[in-house]
Amino acid sequence: MIGAIIGDIVGSPYEFHNIKRKDFPLFQTSSHFTDDTMMTLANAKWLTEDHMHSPAGLVRLMREIGRSDPYIGYGPTFIKWLYVPDELAVPYNSWGNGAGMRVSPVGLFAHSMEECLYLAKISAEVTHNHPEGIKGAQAIASSVFIVRESGDAFSEDTKSRVKTFVEEKFGYGLDFTIDEIRPGYGFDVSCQGSCPQAIRAYLEGKDFEDAVRLAVSIGGDSDTIACMAGAIAGAAGQIPEDISRKAYDILSPDLQMILDKFEHSIKMQEVKTNKMKRNMDPDQYYEEFER
Repeated sequence: MIGAIIGDIVGSPYEFHNIKRKDFPLFQTSSHFTDDTMMTLANAKWLTEDHMHSPAGLVRLMREIGRSDPYIGYGPTFIKWLYVPDELAVPYNSWGNGAGMRVSPVGLFAHSMEECLYLAKISAEVTHNHPEGIKGAQAIASSVFIVRESGDAFSEDTKSRVKTFVEEKFGYGLDFTIDEIRPGYGFDVSCQGSCPQAIRAYLEGKDFEDAVRLAVSIGGDSDTIACMAGAIAGAAGQIPEDISRKAYDILSPDLQMILDKFEHSIKMQEVKTNKMKRNMDPDQYYEEFER
């Protein structure tokens, strides 16, 4: 999940001051986390704390975390949704990329592709219940899931599987290059106008940093495109430690705590899975993990 947060932070200075090239400072004094990070962490908290994974639980956490810092980049419709009475906090048929930017924890948490798609749908439709909003969320989450399961984000096999699944399942055309679209690409906050571009940036990336730089270089809603591309590119853990640490240190302590708890939950989940595969005694396996 730190991959999504890194992408958001790296892209933040360029959201309204696009830079159409890859050679730019990765972090600068104006780099900051935005609503993309806040809602990503709200989804992470939902997955770890609400064991029923209920829409109501997600709504509560998104509104709680969103209200803690309302001036961090939310759109006007979402801001209104944050503050209406509880009974009026209903979906508003959005197809915006807010559905895609926040969903990456689902791809890291899910036990199967079926669960991934199911949870991504819930994540989207509490606000973004338009079919394109749901599709965008599911496309990003499933890409994260495939990369996580592969263990190597940048192998040709993994990239081929992501591309094939997204094209066949969601109908996104990915047969373009970043160089081709960069000159004419403008500000587009729709899922259909930014999720395929983020996935393409991952597909072309030589490594994690290159994928994020490609995403920012597209222009447009650069923090969100980089957030989604970073989520996919970082799903197998291939993120340089210095980049990860820099982004982590930018987070506030309360957000660091949510991230830490989610990552610990994922590690414990892996322990359980590996224990079942190896048929080890649970206590013995947890002792190994703690060491």
